[in-house]
Amino acid sequence: MADWNRQIIEEFRANGGKVGGMFEGATLLLLTTRGRRSGRPHTTPLTYLADGDRLLVFASNAGGPSDPAWLLNARADGRVTVEAGTESYEAIAHVLEGEERDRLYALQSELVPAYAEYQRQTERVIPVVALYRIDPGAMAVGDHLLAVHGELRDELEALKQEALRAVKCEALTGEALTGEDVGRRLRAHCFAVCDALGEHHAKEDGVFPHVQKRYPGLAPVLDRLRREHVEVARLKDDIRALVDEADPETFHAELERMTAELEAHFVYEERELLVAVNTLRPRDLGR
Repeated sequence: MADWNRQIIEEFRANGGKVGGMFEGATLLLLTTRGRRSGRPHTTPLTYLADGDRLLVFASNAGGPSDPAWLLNARADGRVTVEAGTESYEAIAHVLEGEERDRLYALQSELVPAYAEYQRQTERVIPVVALYRIDPGAMAVGDHLLAVHGELRDELEALKQEALRAVKCEALTGEALTGEDVGRRLRAHCFAVCDALGEHHAKEDGVFPHVQKRYPGLAPVLDRLRREHVEVARLKDDIRALVDEADPETFHAELERMTAELEAHFVYEERELLVAVNTLRPRDLGR
């Protein structure tokens, strides 16, 4: 199989995306994924269906009982390379779900009856994967998200250190201050961090509908993040109250708990959304 694929790949690249034999006249692309264990690139010839500004590929594995290796790689790292015709570009591979998957697989089965037979041969639901071109000139929403998370992490860590110093009534410089001075400084810093966090989540809530429109399969992820935003807002209110009412030790302990919950939220969001939102363009955000 490896030798057969290699011959098709060489013929494809030598003839501007055209091959003979069993694939003659077929809409064929080359998909390069990164090995989930080795990290090495792996290229696979696949037939595709054009759907607007995205291409669809089908993880049929010729009706085999397990998902093909290229799909397992794409699930682990959604950033892939697509070669179609004479073009080569970076893309995001996104597995479609539910009604959207069913509708598009049925369409492909009508166009290429072999796909209907592949589905009859296996008990697994054959995945449909959408390939979204990454526009190099597009606004890197995901990179911006990661940068903001980094800034918030730094600010939360600084606030934790300041809270720890408040327990000892020490200034950031180590110079002794009165409890009132330390409390005033801590309160100002706490409110600034909470305001920045609230503003960040408000902006995310405004972007999420655009993400869901482009990636309907991410709806469960976005719903979870929205629920977590509500919980974070409650945590912020609790922390604001504690900085005024609680002793420094209690405040520091609760801040540690809040930071741990926020870190779990950031990690989940980055894992599930970072690659996908980097494909968003200004027009996808209504701009």
